[in-house]
Amino acid sequence: MSIAVEKTREQVARYGLRMISCGLVAGTWGNISARVPKEELFVISPSGLPYPELTGKDMVVLNLRGEVVAGEHRPSTEYLLHLAVYQARPDVNAILHTHSICASALAVARQPIPPILEDLVQMVGGGVPVAPYARAGTPELAKVAAATLGSLGAVLLANHGVVGVGRTLEEALTVCQIVEKSASVYLWAGLAGEPAALTAEEIKALRENYLQSYSKYYRSSEK
Repeated sequence: MSIAVEKTREQVARYGLRMISCGLVAGTWGNISARVPKEELFVISPSGLPYPELTGKDMVVLNLRGEVVAGEHRPSTEYLLHLAVYQARPDVNAILHTHSICASALAVARQPIPPILEDLVQMVGGGVPVAPYARAGTPELAKVAAATLGSLGAVLLANHGVVGVGRTLEEALTVCQIVEKSASVYLWAGLAGEPAALTAEEIKALRENYLQSYSKYYRSSEK
């Protein structure tokens, strides 16, 4: 394996620890992946192993046909979902699938998150839609998730959780954190009154401003 592959494996293992320390997943649930720069490969977390025990060598390497090319463990059961997003979105270099509480509550209610916060629309490009229900780990889930995600930065999976994407692992992690925050704010705002969504004009301006200015941090190499 190349140096780029081994570096990506270490990064995915490190961000898996950050994902669980942020409270976005528990136990062995959820999954995380990243493209290998300049290679037709991606690295994904293994199935059924706790994040605190994982190192770079435990990560699984797949090609863009979904075939395992390196790794001693089975890839995440959601590898088809990651594959579908990478195939549909050449701009995406990292994917996190999380089970954070408030966002999962809205996924169970099959309620999208409207574009209510500036940081949400800056990073996601609008609100967060809900993909139709499909059973975990199936080709059907991969298909509906990628289709509903479209050009956005995140999607809720009905009765399941969240998928957040980014140009780097840092950006994808931040997207998932912002989605969870926005879900919490939306639920609380609903108790206080009627949550007000930003207009299409405001969303466009905020997103463009983010891409031109604030997103420079997330285009840099992984920390």
